[in-house]
Amino acid sequence: MATTVTSGFQKLKENLEITSLQASTVSARQQNVRDNVAKEMTVERSFLVGSYMRNTMIAPLAEADVDVFLVMNSKYFEKDGHASLLDKVKRALAKSYNNSEISRDGQAVTIRFTDFYVDVVPGFDRQGGGYLIPDSIQKRWIPTDPSKHIELWSTLNAKRGGKFVPLVKMLKCWNRAHSLKLRSFHLETLAYDLFQYAEITDYPSAVKYFFDNARNKITLGVYDPAGYGGNVGSYLDTQTKRDEVTSRMKTALDKATEAIDLADNGKIESAFGKWRIVFGDYFPAYG
Repeated sequence: MATTVTSGFQKLKENLEITSLQASTVSARQQNVRDNVAKEMTVERSFLVGSYMRNTMIAPLAEADVDVFLVMNSKYFEKDGHASLLDKVKRALAKSYNNSEISRDGQAVTIRFTDFYVDVVPGFDRQGGGYLIPDSIQKRWIPTDPSKHIELWSTLNAKRGGKFVPLVKMLKCWNRAHSLKLRSFHLETLAYDLFQYAEITDYPSAVKYFFDNARNKITLGVYDPAGYGGNVGSYLDTQTKRDEVTSRMKTALDKATEAIDLADNGKIESAFGKWRIVFGDYFPAYG
């Protein structure tokens, strides 16, 4: 039963966890994907990246994506070969997964399984460190280092007493409940940027702090903490898109403020109702 705000947030945290059985399925599936590309192309090395490795993936697994990074042999590199590289990887996967839906976007090839999907990101070692990955939409090579992100998130989580990663999952739950207007890594980077300097004493106040301060960063931009890429939020390329995100954050801020005030005045059940507006059904009902 959840009859206190603290127990409500604990239940929310539990509801967002991937189970151990799901984790074992992910482990086997992603390894098969890596092996099947390597049968068709020369892959120098491959590894898991993304939210799964940053421990910020949230349930349900069916709505999650697992990111595999492939460091390709340099023979596949072409200055203007962004789309060509993705197409090669797509064809390689199609040989092993001819019964699965396989598509590609600007930076990855996606395999949709019945229970979750895998994003395969090919790239190359970058002179000076990190990697180059293709952006077939803007026709450029993007410098990045997803392994560095894993290290940075882990360090900050330890610094914040193990509360940073669960908080990120909660914020991703809000994003999912309200139309996924923010890309996952952008949202995580906003949280990383803010909580480098702010303590996380409890989840309700941390959630409020995020919505109160992240809005300015939607306008000003937030940059890849690994030091390679530019503004992570550059896809919000019109004022209309930015205004829509900041409006949703303002609504969440108002509801979080109301929930905290209600709880402070002993109206716990009403506070639960406000938090359920923010997080949807993943936040438990009172009682």
